[in-house]
Amino acid sequence: MAKHIHVVAAIINHPDGERILLAKRPDHLHQGGLWEFPGGKVDVGEAALVALQRELEEELDIRTIRAEPFLEVHHQYPDKAVFLDIWQVWEFAGTPTGNEGQQVRWVALNDIGNYDFPAANQPILDALLSAK
Repeated sequence: MAKHIHVVAAIINHPDGERILLAKRPDHLHQGGLWEFPGGKVDVGEAALVALQRELEEELDIRTIRAEPFLEVHHQYPDKAVFLDIWQVWEFAGTPTGNEGQQVRWVALNDIGNYDFPAANQPILDALLSAK
């Protein structure tokens, strides 16, 4: 039976309103070398927003001030089922830094097609691009 994983991910909007933050997955991880929306696993019994705030603080050293749900995606990989709980982060404190050695980059929505993402992220990209 495939493993089920609940993941929160953030579409972090730059204060200029023109760019979003992407992070590159470390090569040694599942889907390594691909770009993603920052976030991570939700602990058992943890609320999604609490998990999002915790993950963004751990990974990027930022504090989430204003966030709202954006999209839910269910994706089946050969070895696991992933439930992506996607949030829009409209306001945060701090400067995003790759605390875990990951590369982070502000990217214009028009340029997002130049980046390779895990297959589970395609519905997020489609929703973002259709909303712009």
